[in-house]
Amino acid sequence: MRKDLWRDVFGRWLALAFRFYLGGVFVYASVYKIGYAAEFAETVASYQIVPALAVNAVALVLPWLELICGAMLVAGVRVRTVSAILGALLVVFCIAVTVNLLRETPIDCGCFHTLDERMTWMTLVRDLTWLGMSIHVFFFDSPLALERRYQSTLKEIET
Repeated sequence: MRKDLWRDVFGRWLALAFRFYLGGVFVYASVYKIGYAAEFAETVASYQIVPALAVNAVALVLPWLELICGAMLVAGVRVRTVSAILGALLVVFCIAVTVNLLRETPIDCGCFHTLDERMTWMTLVRDLTWLGMSIHVFFFDSPLALERRYQSTLKEIET
Protein backbone atom coordinates (compact mmCIF):
# COMPACT_ATOMS: atom_id res chain seq x y z
CA MET A 1 0.00 0.00 0.00
CA ARG A 2 2.78 2.42 0.92
CA LYS A 3 4.60 1.76 -2.38
CA ASP A 4 1.43 2.52 -4.35
CA LEU A 5 0.96 5.78 -2.45
CA TRP A 6 4.56 6.75 -3.18
CA ARG A 7 4.08 5.97 -6.88
CA ASP A 8 0.79 7.88 -7.06
CA VAL A 9 1.96 10.98 -5.22
CA PHE A 10 5.54 11.27 -6.42
CA GLY A 11 5.02 9.60 -9.76
CA ARG A 12 1.69 10.28 -11.36
CA TRP A 13 0.59 13.47 -9.59
CA LEU A 14 4.03 15.02 -9.76
CA ALA A 15 4.11 14.18 -13.47
CA LEU A 16 0.79 15.98 -13.85
CA ALA A 17 2.17 19.08 -12.12
CA PHE A 18 5.32 18.96 -14.27
CA ARG A 19 3.19 18.48 -17.36
CA PHE A 20 1.15 21.62 -16.70
CA TYR A 21 4.22 23.62 -15.70
CA LEU A 22 6.35 22.63 -18.70
CA GLY A 23 3.46 23.07 -21.11
CA GLY A 24 2.84 26.55 -19.76
CA VAL A 25 6.54 27.45 -19.94
CA PHE A 26 6.81 26.40 -23.57
CA VAL A 27 3.59 28.12 -24.61
CA TYR A 28 4.73 31.30 -22.85
CA ALA A 29 8.20 31.08 -24.40
CA SER A 30 6.80 30.65 -27.90
CA VAL A 31 4.38 33.58 -27.96
CA TYR A 32 6.99 36.32 -28.06
CA LYS A 33 9.19 34.45 -30.53
CA ILE A 34 6.28 33.99 -32.94
CA GLY A 35 5.40 37.69 -32.81
CA TYR A 36 8.98 38.85 -33.25
CA ALA A 37 10.50 36.25 -35.57
CA ALA A 38 13.16 38.60 -36.97
CA GLU A 39 14.47 39.44 -33.51
CA PHE A 40 14.42 35.77 -32.58
CA ALA A 41 16.38 34.97 -35.75
CA GLU A 42 19.08 37.37 -34.55
CA THR A 43 19.16 35.56 -31.22
CA VAL A 44 19.48 32.19 -32.97
CA ALA A 45 22.31 33.58 -35.09
CA SER A 46 24.10 34.92 -32.00
CA TYR A 47 24.53 31.38 -30.70
CA GLN A 48 26.81 30.69 -33.72
CA ILE A 49 25.77 27.04 -33.84
CA VAL A 50 23.13 26.97 -36.59
CA PRO A 51 24.43 27.44 -40.16
CA ALA A 52 23.62 30.89 -41.53
CA LEU A 53 21.32 29.48 -44.22
CA ALA A 54 19.21 27.67 -41.59
CA VAL A 55 18.83 30.51 -39.07
CA ASN A 56 15.58 31.89 -40.50
CA ALA A 57 14.04 28.43 -40.82
CA VAL A 58 14.93 27.59 -37.22
CA ALA A 59 13.58 30.94 -36.03
CA LEU A 60 10.27 30.29 -37.80
CA VAL A 61 9.78 26.60 -36.97
CA LEU A 62 11.09 26.37 -33.39
CA PRO A 63 8.54 28.71 -31.74
CA TRP A 64 5.62 26.96 -33.44
CA LEU A 65 6.97 23.59 -32.35
CA GLU A 66 7.24 24.91 -28.79
CA LEU A 67 3.68 26.28 -28.92
CA ILE A 68 2.13 23.10 -30.31
CA CYS A 69 4.05 20.80 -27.95
CA GLY A 70 3.32 23.00 -24.93
CA ALA A 71 -0.39 23.14 -25.73
CA MET A 72 -0.54 19.38 -26.27
CA LEU A 73 1.24 18.78 -22.98
CA VAL A 74 -1.22 20.97 -21.07
CA ALA A 75 -4.16 19.31 -22.85
CA GLY A 76 -2.84 15.82 -22.13
CA VAL A 77 -2.65 14.72 -25.75
CA ARG A 78 0.21 12.39 -26.73
CA VAL A 79 2.00 13.16 -23.48
CA ARG A 80 4.86 10.68 -23.93
CA THR A 81 5.56 11.75 -27.50
CA VAL A 82 5.43 15.45 -26.68
CA SER A 83 7.58 15.08 -23.57
CA ALA A 84 10.15 13.21 -25.68
CA ILE A 85 10.18 16.00 -28.27
CA LEU A 86 10.52 18.67 -25.58
CA GLY A 87 13.22 16.62 -23.88
CA ALA A 88 15.15 16.46 -27.16
CA LEU A 89 14.76 20.22 -27.59
CA LEU A 90 16.00 20.77 -24.04
CA VAL A 91 19.06 18.61 -24.70
CA VAL A 92 19.85 20.78 -27.73
CA PHE A 93 19.25 23.95 -25.69
CA CYS A 94 21.55 22.67 -22.93
CA ILE A 95 24.30 21.91 -25.44
CA ALA A 96 23.91 25.35 -27.07
CA VAL A 97 24.02 27.12 -23.70
CA THR A 98 27.03 25.10 -22.53
CA VAL A 99 28.98 25.76 -25.74
CA ASN A 100 28.37 29.49 -25.50
CA LEU A 101 29.17 29.63 -21.79
CA LEU A 102 32.46 27.83 -22.44
CA ARG A 103 33.18 30.26 -25.29
CA GLU A 104 32.34 33.08 -22.89
CA THR A 105 30.07 34.60 -25.53
CA PRO A 106 28.11 37.47 -23.93
CA ILE A 107 24.69 36.75 -25.41
CA ASP A 108 21.13 36.70 -24.17
CA CYS A 109 19.36 33.39 -23.80
CA GLY A 110 16.45 34.44 -26.00
CA CYS A 111 14.20 31.98 -24.18
CA PHE A 112 11.34 34.31 -23.34
CA HIS A 113 12.29 37.67 -24.83
CA THR A 114 15.05 38.82 -27.09
CA LEU A 115 16.33 41.14 -24.36
CA ASP A 116 16.69 38.56 -21.61
CA GLU A 117 19.46 38.75 -19.09
CA ARG A 118 22.82 37.38 -20.16
CA MET A 119 23.26 33.62 -20.07
CA THR A 120 24.84 32.24 -16.94
CA TRP A 121 25.42 28.81 -15.53
CA MET A 122 22.03 29.18 -13.81
CA THR A 123 20.46 29.21 -17.30
CA LEU A 124 21.96 25.77 -17.83
CA VAL A 125 20.76 24.58 -14.40
CA ARG A 126 17.24 25.81 -15.23
CA ASP A 127 17.25 23.97 -18.57
CA LEU A 128 18.60 20.80 -16.95
CA THR A 129 15.84 21.00 -14.33
CA TRP A 130 13.25 21.25 -17.11
CA LEU A 131 14.91 18.31 -18.84
CA GLY A 132 14.53 16.29 -15.65
CA MET A 133 10.86 17.26 -15.49
CA SER A 134 10.27 16.16 -19.08
CA ILE A 135 11.97 12.82 -18.36
CA HIS A 136 9.74 12.35 -15.31
CA VAL A 137 6.63 13.12 -17.39
CA PHE A 138 7.78 10.64 -20.02
CA PHE A 139 8.24 7.75 -17.61
CA PHE A 140 5.29 8.23 -15.28
CA ASP A 141 1.69 7.97 -16.35
CA SER A 142 -0.13 11.08 -15.33
CA PRO A 143 -3.79 11.20 -14.45
CA LEU A 144 -5.98 13.18 -16.80
CA ALA A 145 -4.03 12.17 -19.91
CA LEU A 146 -6.57 12.22 -22.71
CA GLU A 147 -5.10 9.42 -24.80
CA ARG A 148 -5.59 6.97 -21.92
CA ARG A 149 -9.26 7.88 -21.81
CA TYR A 150 -9.65 7.36 -25.54
CA GLN A 151 -7.88 4.00 -25.43
CA SER A 152 -10.18 2.71 -22.69
CA THR A 153 -13.22 3.98 -24.62
CA LEU A 154 -12.05 2.17 -27.76
CA LYS A 155 -11.57 -1.06 -25.78
CA GLU A 156 -15.13 -0.76 -24.44
CA ILE A 157 -16.50 -0.26 -27.95
CA GLU A 158 -14.58 -3.25 -29.33
CA THR A 159 -15.93 -5.65 -26.69
